[in-house]
Amino acid sequence: MRRHPGLFLSIIVIVAIAAAFFVYPKGIGTKWLPWKLGLDLVGGSHLVYQVDLSNVSSTDQNSVIAGLRDVIEKRVNLFGVSEPDIYTAQSGNQAQLIVELAGVKNISDAINEIGQTPLLQFAEVDTSGSSTQYVQTNLTGQYITGAQLSFDPTTNAPEVNITFNKNGAQIFQEMTKANVGKPLAIFLDGQLIEAPVVQQEITGGSAVISGNFTVATAQQLVSRFNAGALPAPITLVTQQTISPTLGTNSLKEVAFAGLIGTLLVMLFMIFYYRLFGLFAAMALTIYIALTLAVFKLIPITLTLAGLAGFILTIGMAVDANVLIFERIKEELKRGLPRSSAIEEGFRRAWPSIRDSNTSTIITAVILYFFTSSFVRGFALTLLIGVVVSLFSAITTTRLFLRLFVKDKPATTHA
Repeated sequence: MRRHPGLFLSIIVIVAIAAAFFVYPKGIGTKWLPWKLGLDLVGGSHLVYQVDLSNVSSTDQNSVIAGLRDVIEKRVNLFGVSEPDIYTAQSGNQAQLIVELAGVKNISDAINEIGQTPLLQFAEVDTSGSSTQYVQTNLTGQYITGAQLSFDPTTNAPEVNITFNKNGAQIFQEMTKANVGKPLAIFLDGQLIEAPVVQQEITGGSAVISGNFTVATAQQLVSRFNAGALPAPITLVTQQTISPTLGTNSLKEVAFAGLIGTLLVMLFMIFYYRLFGLFAAMALTIYIALTLAVFKLIPITLTLAGLAGFILTIGMAVDANVLIFERIKEELKRGLPRSSAIEEGFRRAWPSIRDSNTSTIITAVILYFFTSSFVRGFALTLLIGVVVSLFSAITTTRLFLRLFVKDKPATTHA
């Protein structure tokens, strides 16, 4: 049975660093990498906006909603709220934008910032002076009938097609005629999003914007055009303020429940499996430290649902140990030496561990990509917890057993 004392020391050092810098609430790491807590834990505001899609064609609705979400997120970020949680729900010609602003105490200014339909404007560019000046025009998003992603037939490079209504086509033609060889600036909510150079006078009410686009950046520009161009007004329908005190109490209750649950699991493992159970408890401690460090390094915004997913994985983390230890006991009963029984127990338990954890990972991935809000937080912490628990059960526990469990000395008979 191979022994790896160097690997053991490396794991201990990594766990000690993770605990000191990332896990302990008043550790060194909290000064430059604080915990990210969700709305339900730190308090803040929950806003629900109704989006009217009745005047938007069904083919453009997804693009409009994506564009609106992008614009609102930028507005909230400018207001000073870092990484707001913004998600959508749609039913027919009605959609909702849900905005969660953790830690925001005075929400009235943020509501004023959010509660406007995105404004798309075109501007001429004057570079004759010492600095670039933008000359406002009367061409705005109200003259655009839509934007679409397309590809250059020769190079297959992503492009953005814009179409104007009759009045917009005339205004755009005059602008391009006067600005051949010059950039034409496009602003969304006062922010420059693109400044393509006019190659020639454009007639017919249709234009193509090309450049160093990827498919993702071109699609984002399409969404922004549609959000600023198509009539999709948003209306605040629900506002809920969550007290920071309530969030703090919830966090303390979850932490206490997690601590009690972890201690009970450890005591059970030690009582039932004796020395093996002690190693499992040590591996579980390492699992908790590493997982919390991963949560902070990614970083993950922890919510009550996310913490519930993490606490669930604490119990799941010892499932693999139970399977392994039972297999080892079976091998010992067959008369194998301890070292051989440990290796054989891990080998025979691995297929069951792999299959059970794979099914959990698949479920977590489905929940993450096909749900939203708190369910996604639960799915993400569950997914990460399961992956780290595999390392804890297979690598850490095996390392402990290899280092500290030795075969009984052979007995000799005179």
